[in-house]
Amino acid sequence: MRRLLLILLSLIPILGFSQVEDGQNQVIKEFTATVINAQTEFPLESVHVVNLNQVKGTITNQNGKFTIPAAVNDTLYFSYLGFKTQKVRVTNDMFRFGNTEIALTELAYALEEVVVRPYQLTGYLEIDVKNLPVDNNAYQYSISGLNTSYEAGNKSPSAVTKVLGAILNPADLLRNLFGKKPRQMRKLRQIKEDDNIRDLLASKFDRETLTELLQLEKVDIEDILNNCNYSKSFIKTANDLQILDAISSCYEEYKVLNRNQ
Repeated sequence: MRRLLLILLSLIPILGFSQVEDGQNQVIKEFTATVINAQTEFPLESVHVVNLNQVKGTITNQNGKFTIPAAVNDTLYFSYLGFKTQKVRVTNDMFRFGNTEIALTELAYALEEVVVRPYQLTGYLEIDVKNLPVDNNAYQYSISGLNTSYEAGNKSPSAVTKVLGAILNPADLLRNLFGKKPRQMRKLRQIKEDDNIRDLLASKFDRETLTELLQLEKVDIEDILNNCNYSKSFIKTANDLQILDAISSCYEEYKVLNRNQ
C-alpha cells in the first residue's frame, strides 16, 4: 500500500505538467472570449484572432465568441476590416473568471483628393510604347483556382549569385536577418500550415500582421525581398500571403546554400 502511494505521488508532477509547452513551464489551455464593437457593444462576427506566441489562428462566430489555444502571457492579435488592430496579453484572471470581452475601435477614414493623370498618348504606337513605364520584368506564375498570380522572383544566374554573395559576406543583410533571427524564420512553416492565418494574410496588403508574426520591421521585409531579386512592383502590390511565400522561398534557398558552405 505504501509503495502504491509513493508511485501515485511520483506521477503528480507528470500529470500536473502534461500540457507544458517546449519545457517553458507554460500550460496551454483553451481560451474563450468575446469580441465586441467598442462604440455599440454589439458582438463582431468573423474577427481574425491570432496567437502570436503559439502561431495559431481562429475567427469569431456570429455571437462574437472565439476559442484558441493559449498560455498565460501569450499575445493575441485581433484584426477586422474597418477597425483598429489590437494586441491583448492573456492573464491568469482571464482564465480564472472567464467572460472576457475584447473591444475593438472603429477607424475613421478621411478621403483625400485624388488626381488622375492619364498618359499623354500621341496615337503613334512607336512613340507611345516608349513613353509607357515598364516596372516589372520578373517572372510570374499562376495557380489554378486563384485569381491572382504569384511572382517567382528573378531566377537568372545573377539572382543566385546575389544570394550566394549574401552568405559569403558576413556583413550582408540577408545573413544578418536570417542568421540572427532563426526563431522568427522557423515560424514561417507554422504560419503557412494554419488555414485561418493564411486566410487573414490573403486579405491583407499592409504588412502589419506579418511584422507582428515574424517580429520584423517593414523595412526588413522589403530588404529581404530586394536582396532576393523580387521586383518593386511585386513588393508594392502583393498581398501578405504572397509576401510570406516569397520570404519562405528566399529563406529555403538561403538555408540550402548556407548548408553547403
